[in-house]
Amino acid sequence: MELKDVKTPQDIKHCSVEELYGLAAQVRETIIGQVAKHGGHLASSLGVVELTIALHYVYNAPEDKIVWDVGHQAYVHKLLTGRYDRFGTLRQQGGISGFLKRNESEYDCFGAGHATTSISAALGFAAARNHFERKNNVVAVIGDGSMTGGMAFEALNNAGLSKQNMTIILNDNKMSIAPNVGGFSKYLNRVISDPVYNKMRSDLDRLMKRVPGILGSRFRDLFLQVESAAKNAVKPGAFFEDMGVRYFGPIDGHDINELIMILERVKSQPGPCIVHVLTEKGRGLDAAEKNPTKFHGTGPFDPESGLPLSPGSKNPSLTSVFGKTLLELAKKDKRIIGITAAMPTGCGLDIMAKELPDRVIDVGIAEEHAVTFAAGLACEGVVPVVAIYSSFMQRAYDQIMHDVALQNLHVVFVLDRAGLVGADGPTHHGAFDLSFLRTVPGMTILAPSDENELRDMLTASINMEGPVAIRYPRGTALAEQLQPAPETVDVKHPKVLEQGSGILLLGAGFMTNELKKTAEALRAAGHKPTLVDARVVRPLDTESYRSLFDSHEVIVTLEDNTLVGGYGSAVGELLMDLGYTDKRLMRFGLPDHFVEQGEIPALFKLLKIDGESVAKQIMEKL
Repeated sequence: MELKDVKTPQDIKHCSVEELYGLAAQVRETIIGQVAKHGGHLASSLGVVELTIALHYVYNAPEDKIVWDVGHQAYVHKLLTGRYDRFGTLRQQGGISGFLKRNESEYDCFGAGHATTSISAALGFAAARNHFERKNNVVAVIGDGSMTGGMAFEALNNAGLSKQNMTIILNDNKMSIAPNVGGFSKYLNRVISDPVYNKMRSDLDRLMKRVPGILGSRFRDLFLQVESAAKNAVKPGAFFEDMGVRYFGPIDGHDINELIMILERVKSQPGPCIVHVLTEKGRGLDAAEKNPTKFHGTGPFDPESGLPLSPGSKNPSLTSVFGKTLLELAKKDKRIIGITAAMPTGCGLDIMAKELPDRVIDVGIAEEHAVTFAAGLACEGVVPVVAIYSSFMQRAYDQIMHDVALQNLHVVFVLDRAGLVGADGPTHHGAFDLSFLRTVPGMTILAPSDENELRDMLTASINMEGPVAIRYPRGTALAEQLQPAPETVDVKHPKVLEQGSGILLLGAGFMTNELKKTAEALRAAGHKPTLVDARVVRPLDTESYRSLFDSHEVIVTLEDNTLVGGYGSAVGELLMDLGYTDKRLMRFGLPDHFVEQGEIPALFKLLKIDGESVAKQIMEKL
């Protein structure tokens, strides 16, 4: 079987197990080749090749629903569901998504880019199936990392109580296969999944219920205790069984024959079942096997050596600027503790963790818990610095509002990946943080326009009061070296970069650098604009803005946040509150819809928020 000939999962159902292994090798080669050219999520997809093939061999998608958690590991699924011919466009503008999207394929039954959603969604599919009296199967595939999130346990609790027929695949790539998948464990899995055994189990259960008095109940309890003891002797399944979810495993996630056998048997079991599958992240690429964290998400690289194709910018990443600054601050101030939700490297806290391991706490994929945990720390005098991606912080809005702001606790939120993030697309664009944070009473929102301001704002935030948020984009510093830190740091007022008249250009965060291009284009056309770095999005300094409003007729705002409730809205509200009804306000920012994937400069041009496009629109409207 050639991978290029697989148009639907039905095409693999006549294959022998040996042919399926051959298909697995082709899948790995295709994924490695594509990601090596254009970048993407690699290690996770390489780890689930055999599992994905087995799932599509046993189940009949799209009638049967396979719900993937996050979806970054679903490249194999895409290749087996008719997208081989378009796989070369993966994560590119106008191409197929790096995650699952319902409008991309009928096989993508549920879209996601954030973790811990699969069990909840799958339970919804199962309940809807029963409501409409359908007969299809429902499968959720969730990783061990996602199982650290509270939403997964809420869903497990509900699934156990509901008794809905569904299968949960726990893809565990942290445990060693050798000691767990031994002969007795494999034998026991075959016994407890065997249809004859399970019919006998059900018949015995019914029989014991008919025995009068407590005798039948005692026999039934004894049987279940013996079965449970046998399973728990070799398997960590007691927790799931206690929640009402039958446990099978651990299973070698790279043994296609064993996977097919277990999945065939489990899908006929009544009620919710969990199949514990052990896989190896990065399998099939030596560099990814040795360093799965590095190859979780990667840019273009040489598949032979694993080295990046280009050395990249000599300028440090903004993430590293944050991490190094926090480390230096923490060395001097014992109150500081860093908190992350399973993203120490992505958020830069790994830098601090290497030198001060006891001062960085990774709570797992549990953003809500991270924020309330920080609130508890703040109550006792700690200055928690909570570093979470902008789009992931959306999950903790209630905790920010109820647990931090309502009590006016001093917690510093550092939002990496604010604004557009590029190829990861709409699930990861940090397009809404200014809008939802602006609604939080007492919140101070800082938006640096360069690496020096990021450092200075973080420094200043430690000794502020109440909740503080600093948001910055994905990318590199504007220069190779930071400027010397000032003796005193003032980040409370907007900074005038160029003084002019007539047109006032107000930039939020790094979009100020696009406005520098706008100012240049306007000057070339005979205008003399004033360029201002806003720096603070909330609260706006009334007197500073009043002075700026008084001396300009046209006011322009630019941000990489949605225009609905963002910085431009804040300026418009202030204009109205101060009675400036004669001023013309022109707001530029992200539209009121989700922005698709693509290179950031190209997306800026498409959305007409790059510096030149803004200048052109200003001159057209004047």
